[in-house]
Amino acid sequence: MKPNSVKSKIKDKLISVFNPSFIDLINESHLHNVPENSETHFKLIIVSDLFKDLSLVKRHKKVFESLGVTMDKIHALSMSTYDLDEYELNPKIIDSPECANK
Repeated sequence: MKPNSVKSKIKDKLISVFNPSFIDLINESHLHNVPENSETHFKLIIVSDLFKDLSLVKRHKKVFESLGVTMDKIHALSMSTYDLDEYELNPKIIDSPECANK
């Protein structure tokens, strides 16, 4: 991962804010109708106890807020957000849909 890439900026910020026990950030831009080597579409799986007792909407809002202006650089961010207990019980990872414009 390049140090100044959009992916590295997203991941670094999320790690600093959420101190996750697990994080995976997948660049799925190649699945979409974008130029080669784009960083526009990402899939995030993140496990943090900061999500405990928060609704899905509040979790996603916290992620978006933590990324701030970095969100301006991407088109889409799909998320699977868990607290540690949820992830250990049932780590559902949603498959990404096919891009209609590819």
